[in-house]
Amino acid sequence: MNLKQLSLLLISLIFSWSQSQNNDLVSTISEFNQAVLNAKPGTTITLANGVWKDAELVFEGIGTKDNPITLTVEKKGKVTLEGASNLQMAGDFLIVEGLVFKNGYTPTNAVISFRKSREEMANNSRLTECVIDNYNNPERQVQDYWITIYGKNNRIDHNHISGKKNLGVTMIVGLDTRGSIENNHKIDHNYFGPRPTFGNNGGETLRIGTSHNALENSNTLVASNYFDRCNGEHEIISNKSCQNTFKHNTFFECTGTLTMRHGNETLVDGNVFIGNGKPSTGGVRVINETQTVINNYHIGLTGYRFRGAFVMMNGVPNSPPNRYVPVIDSKVNHNTFINCDHILFGAGSDAERSQAPKTSEFSKNIIYNEHKKDIITVYDDISGITFKDNILGRNSETSIKEGFINADIKLVKNEQGFLIPTSNEIKTKVTISPNIATKENTGTTWYSKKDNNVALNSGKILKVKAGINTLFEIVNTSKAGDIIELEAGGNYLLTKAVQINHPLTFKSSGQEKATIMFERMMAFEIQNGGSLSLENITFDGEKSPDYAGNSVISTSKNSMLENYKLFIDNCTFQNMVVNHSFDVLRASKGTFADTISIQNSTFKNITGNIAALDKETDDIGAYNVEYLIMKNNIITDLQGAALRLYRGGKDESTFGPFLEMDHNVFDNVGHGAKNKYDVAISLYGVQVNDIENNIFNDSKALHMHLVVGEPIVNILNNNFYNTDAIEVTGDEKYTVKNSWNLNPKFKDGTFQLSDASELKGKATDGSDLGIIRKK
Repeated sequence: MNLKQLSLLLISLIFSWSQSQNNDLVSTISEFNQAVLNAKPGTTITLANGVWKDAELVFEGIGTKDNPITLTVEKKGKVTLEGASNLQMAGDFLIVEGLVFKNGYTPTNAVISFRKSREEMANNSRLTECVIDNYNNPERQVQDYWITIYGKNNRIDHNHISGKKNLGVTMIVGLDTRGSIENNHKIDHNYFGPRPTFGNNGGETLRIGTSHNALENSNTLVASNYFDRCNGEHEIISNKSCQNTFKHNTFFECTGTLTMRHGNETLVDGNVFIGNGKPSTGGVRVINETQTVINNYHIGLTGYRFRGAFVMMNGVPNSPPNRYVPVIDSKVNHNTFINCDHILFGAGSDAERSQAPKTSEFSKNIIYNEHKKDIITVYDDISGITFKDNILGRNSETSIKEGFINADIKLVKNEQGFLIPTSNEIKTKVTISPNIATKENTGTTWYSKKDNNVALNSGKILKVKAGINTLFEIVNTSKAGDIIELEAGGNYLLTKAVQINHPLTFKSSGQEKATIMFERMMAFEIQNGGSLSLENITFDGEKSPDYAGNSVISTSKNSMLENYKLFIDNCTFQNMVVNHSFDVLRASKGTFADTISIQNSTFKNITGNIAALDKETDDIGAYNVEYLIMKNNIITDLQGAALRLYRGGKDESTFGPFLEMDHNVFDNVGHGAKNKYDVAISLYGVQVNDIENNIFNDSKALHMHLVVGEPIVNILNNNFYNTDAIEVTGDEKYTVKNSWNLNPKFKDGTFQLSDASELKGKATDGSDLGIIRKK
């Protein structure tokens, strides 16, 4: 070995020794703190495998570009931070990788924060391959954030962020100090996993800035991220600052939009929005000045109003930054819309938002729809928008006079699997960037993106014998998705309330209904994580106590993070008569149902309400259920209301509840002395009201109060015989068609129409009013 080779070997050995001296494996918080205190440029601090419980980590130091200070883990996936854990970063050139937060929640306002204090922030730093999974405060309305980004020149990439369920934005870029403005952050290749509908404001997945710094430049790049069913509210992304770029992101079945809520000079370029026909899925919403929306691809989006495939809003004249700045000098070019339902101009037009868009352009866009002729809705003056060189499918049309031509368009699947419109009239081929986000190229490679949710009716069939508390006992041995099969005609008595903490189905084994009676204040209590399906069962209140607050089904009195589902089909509820109100379903404050479906069932001789969903009375836009379906039911001798549903306040960040009430009979409903509202049905602030083909007989009124959000009201083909008139307050815009006051002439002993009834064939679907079949 010559002298030169020996020198190189010595240098290599010295470097390796030096590196080993800067690699600290730590097993306790005190060891971690000491390692941070001693850290120098090039130091790597490694958390030992295992569970780090209640670990509040402060990672600070001054690295360099070539020799950053790194916080990592012994083996990715083998280190978890649980309980009351979090991470704060402060300093320069820091790298954090491989952390997993689960089974707990942050004790502060953030799980991971790029600052220790307002004065001590992280700059030139990176957060990569970290996981935050269902790390939620158990109190639904307690606000926290998962990642808060401050400082300058930070990168947040390849992280797995999924399951935010309590109040608060999943990820924010903060601009509340001078050291965080014009930050040049890069947020890329992250997997944002499912976020369920929150039913209130404060459910965004990403927010950049706030209304207080709407006119500050952020210069944040959001690129190649995958947003998977992020449904918290209708702003998936809320842009609230200037000069940000959103590029090559994929939005998969997200019920909302990328919203330019505040701030100017935003670029939205080359993103993909995939709706797959799911309700309320949307694209881009434009507000403010000098916005650019180009080269985006939209397919199968069904959302309307603020959740349209594309929405250009009206603004407030001379608006302050925190309201609705009018759209000015904005361009929407070279975008593609395939089988989307709604493109809207001048959306939100009202007495306040009275200024239409101006000096803006909508050009060279392709709009193809196989099912709808005209998907463009104009709410106000569009003379300030230049329309040119837009291409429609051959069978499409629009009321806009200029700027659109029809063409023969064919859809051809490209190598990425996207349907691409082709035509002789399309001069520039539609392409999807190779940099577009996918599930495979985002997040980590070592943490699963599979859903852990178990569906109703997906498990084993568990047969249960009739008897006392046999239902209670079998539930304790059941697993998520199981089907509990009751003996046909069997009698079941509960002396203990059954707690439903995972999805379960109860059904009778044959055509003859099993009967459930109960001696507690409730039969079933849906707990956090529970969902319930009831099929072909009779619930009898004969043995129930005479207490105030009785119910057949209730939700937990504690806040529930998990949204639940409730399905009732072909059931009978009877003899629920006490001196106090006895409800069938009672929902508590802080609980939220994705769907409540009540169909083909009979309710008779009940002193309370069928569904009491009116506990969110803070008037902040919160409510208890997103979709409520009541169809083909008989409700008779009900002293309370068939439905009490409440959404108060003027917040426009949520679009529910959605109500479908179809083909029911309401007979002698609402006359009880303890009926809180003295009505048969009480709807307050419900956003979509489809009330069709029902018979109201000898009942109190249907009362509806309409609030902000352009509620949709369709009261079609209903009969009100010997029933109080409909009462509507608030916004008086609603549709009532074909309301009759005819004696229904039911068949003896039934609520089916006799041949002599004038209501036969009068339903919107051509069938009879009221019930359409009897099981």
